[in-house]
Amino acid sequence: MPENDTRTPSRAPTPPHGPDTPPVTAPAAPGTTPVPLPTGPAATGPAATGPVPPDPGPPGTATPAPAPAPAPSPSPSPSPASTGAALPVPAPVAAPTGAALPAPAPSSAAAPPAPGYRAVFAVREFRVVFVAHLFSLLGVVVSELALTVLVYDLTRSPLLSSLTFALGFLPYLLGGTLLAGLTDRLPPRRILVVCDLVCAGCVALMVVPATPVAVLLVLRCAIAVVSPVFNGTRMATLADILGEGDLFVLGRSLLRIVSQSALLTGFAAGGVLLTLVPPRGALAVTATTFLVSALLLRLGTARRPARAGAGTGGLSGTWAVLRNRRVRALMLMFWVPPLFAVVPEALAAPYADEIGVSTAALGLLMCALPVGTIAGELFAGSFLSAAARARIVLPLAVTGVLPYLLYAPRPGVALAAVALFLAGATGAYTLGLDAWFVAAVPEEQRGRAMTLMTAGMMTVQGVGMAGAGIAAEFAPVHTVVAGTGVLGTLCLLAAAAELRATAPRPKGETGLTGI
Repeated sequence: MPENDTRTPSRAPTPPHGPDTPPVTAPAAPGTTPVPLPTGPAATGPAATGPVPPDPGPPGTATPAPAPAPAPSPSPSPSPASTGAALPVPAPVAAPTGAALPAPAPSSAAAPPAPGYRAVFAVREFRVVFVAHLFSLLGVVVSELALTVLVYDLTRSPLLSSLTFALGFLPYLLGGTLLAGLTDRLPPRRILVVCDLVCAGCVALMVVPATPVAVLLVLRCAIAVVSPVFNGTRMATLADILGEGDLFVLGRSLLRIVSQSALLTGFAAGGVLLTLVPPRGALAVTATTFLVSALLLRLGTARRPARAGAGTGGLSGTWAVLRNRRVRALMLMFWVPPLFAVVPEALAAPYADEIGVSTAALGLLMCALPVGTIAGELFAGSFLSAAARARIVLPLAVTGVLPYLLYAPRPGVALAAVALFLAGATGAYTLGLDAWFVAAVPEEQRGRAMTLMTAGMMTVQGVGMAGAGIAAEFAPVHTVVAGTGVLGTLCLLAAAAELRATAPRPKGETGLTGI
């Protein structure tokens, strides 16, 4: 822009109004030289740079010197000089306008990630989803605890009581594979509301005193079947609400943090509630929480159309998602870590008995892993950029269960809790992995892919708990946990190699695909 301004006064002496970009109109208005000269470049800065390169013609008109002969002609030439005093005024205006045209777009695009979690809460629709998640999660946690106590009170059977809790994991696979297609073929808000209403209806039937134990278990399975559909649809809806960039990653992180916090406070709140009301009364409270969640989602979220047509359902649609090698590798990296991470939690009570500590120490062991997970996610979401979070995905994922090797010498409660905290903190890798996943999945398959991913995560946790229990029948608990650290690391190295092999090779690292 400064070079253009210095060139336009040079041709001003010949035609009095040369700065008017089309040379044809140059002789038209001699008296207006000082005014259009600054305003032309200032108002049409980008357009003014276009006519300036073709100026090799006008220098020929600058050679005839007769034009400076008239007295008024020198006065316009100082008038650009005087406008040179005025030119700094439009020049700063033109520079910002020239820079402001490209600048606002990047600044608005770069602004949301900068404030971190506060930027996510600035989105009104996300706040509604977040509060609905709190109510729904409270309903799930308290209903699991209350139903387990209710079944035990009715049967006095530890097997049926533990089966009630296990049924929260196993049907995820069924619901995630058979019903995943609904998440893209139906409007997302309708799916979320209907799933909450189904859960509320099932819990309401549990409250009825005449409901037999077998029906209670079937109702528990029904809640577990619709859960992956609800979770997958909510994840896909987050991408609609927050976009596919950093806000989506932070929004997902917040929901995970709430879920981990529920492990610390939900069961405690449920235990307090059960001291005040009987199990069926606690179930009635959870039915209300599901209804509140449904109401919030119905009134507080926008109506959006289905992402895909009616012809994408069934197992063929599921295979269409899994046929993508990149998506398969990402899902594997979501599934393998929790398969091994749950082992110490599943064996916390037997380990506390093995080293002879109190139930208070057992509570510390149960809390250490989720506390570490919350701390890791908060640090990564608050202090790391998207590019930095992408760089730590593989290192943290691969080393996630290495702290379990500290169990090898049969440590006390303090060292075991440190190992669990460190293992939980490595869960910060999921923020970068979320970004890769939403970037790799086509929008029309997003709901199905996220449903499959969440269903797989819950299923492998159930498998990991069962496998840990079986292994602990044949080996000491500390040996099983330490062996999990070795076996899990080897499996994670293989999963990381596959993920690296499928990584796209973009022009530059973007924070979404750079590994």
